[in-house]
Amino acid sequence: MKLLAIDTATERCSVALRIDGQVISRSVDTPRGHADLILALTEELLREGATRLHDLDAIAYGRGPGAFTGVRIAIGVVQGLAFGASLPTVGISNLAAVAQQVAKPGDRILVCMDARMNEVYWGLFSCEETTGLVKPASEERVGAASTVNAAGAQPNTCAGTGFGAYAELAASFGEFPTHPHTLPRATEIALLGEAAFLNGEGRPAQEAQPVYLRDQVAVAKR
Repeated sequence: MKLLAIDTATERCSVALRIDGQVISRSVDTPRGHADLILALTEELLREGATRLHDLDAIAYGRGPGAFTGVRIAIGVVQGLAFGASLPTVGISNLAAVAQQVAKPGDRILVCMDARMNEVYWGLFSCEETTGLVKPASEERVGAASTVNAAGAQPNTCAGTGFGAYAELAASFGEFPTHPHTLPRATEIALLGEAAFLNGEGRPAQEAQPVYLRDQVAVAKR
């Protein structure tokens, strides 16, 4: 199977090409310029993999939650590429992509990503013993760090930029191994996207949709 994955939901702009279980990837951390950069990275990666768009089976993308502009860029780029090559698309949670990076079979992973406005995007995930893939163990939510505590999340590991941004959150879950600098990557989106596609979750390009979790999407500077 050949699958391209794209993510621009955070300051990390990344793309991955997964061919028969082997992955090559590119990523750049930058606060802006994602629209131009992701196209250049995609072209470079396809050339390295000796693969044309029409050779792909599907395109996966980080559907959010994340920065409003970044999520919209990914949707727009994926729709343009998928329409042109008549390819299905697969949207993958950016929180799940973070969880997948640190997961071991049997883990329960709490992911909290800095959402600005003194809030975090968060969700709890479990890692399956047989496949090593993460699946949701809670709804994905957005709220203050204290709302994560009140929800009674019971992880055995934690990941995401929210733990570095909010001391209250880090203190509440300080007994667990924590990865406070983990950002989503296209590599994990490709892995999860392949599994989702094989499970029949591919959708036409026009159905590619973002997930924001909050109605207010303007980002306030700290």
